[in-house]
Amino acid sequence: MTRTARELLEGVTGKLAPDPHANRLLPLVARGAAQLGTLAALALEQRHVIAADHRAFVHLAERSAADPATAAFFEMLARDEVTAGERLTAFAAAVGADEARAAEYEPLADCQAYPAYVALLALNGEPADVVLALGANVAAWGGYCETIAEALRRHYGFDDEVCGFFDFFAEPAPELESRALAAVQAGLDAERISMDEVLRHGRLLQAYEAKFWHALWELDQRVA
Repeated sequence: MTRTARELLEGVTGKLAPDPHANRLLPLVARGAAQLGTLAALALEQRHVIAADHRAFVHLAERSAADPATAAFFEMLARDEVTAGERLTAFAAAVGADEARAAEYEPLADCQAYPAYVALLALNGEPADVVLALGANVAAWGGYCETIAEALRRHYGFDDEVCGFFDFFAEPAPELESRALAAVQAGLDAERISMDEVLRHGRLLQAYEAKFWHALWELDQRVA
């Protein structure tokens, strides 16, 4: 039976759902036990992730110019990264990750493995496959951000402006979902989707995502 774009997207997201215990930092943040210095490192690492992902999504949109539906999906992701960067500023200031600290900060290799792989996909991946592979990671990231935003308010006393970066990703994104479905349908219609590649990309993205959080967890243990 031919699957619809929604069935395919939801099926891939389900298959690639991360182990609920993979993110070791999240429980610390959730109960207010993560060090402020760890939250500062999170903000500083995100500065680099956002810049890299923005360029990767712009490139994917350009590579998809002949496919308007797929290009529109990546164009929206690129715009979202710009918004995320703007919203990160208040959080960074609240946790002490100012410009002076950012200038001297040395990014952690395991935190930057994820955007490095996204960049690789931007250069070499079939855009339709990348749409599906990113879907599962976007869902997991949104859940993490929802938990963090709640914890920042409850345990750290931060206001809506400071939590805005995490709120942005935690909120439902019906337009992005609509664009993802249109891109997947275009890939199905053109027979450009390889499920083996989708799942391979998705597993690696989730593994690198887990490395991001584990590196910050290790940092938290050192400064505790």
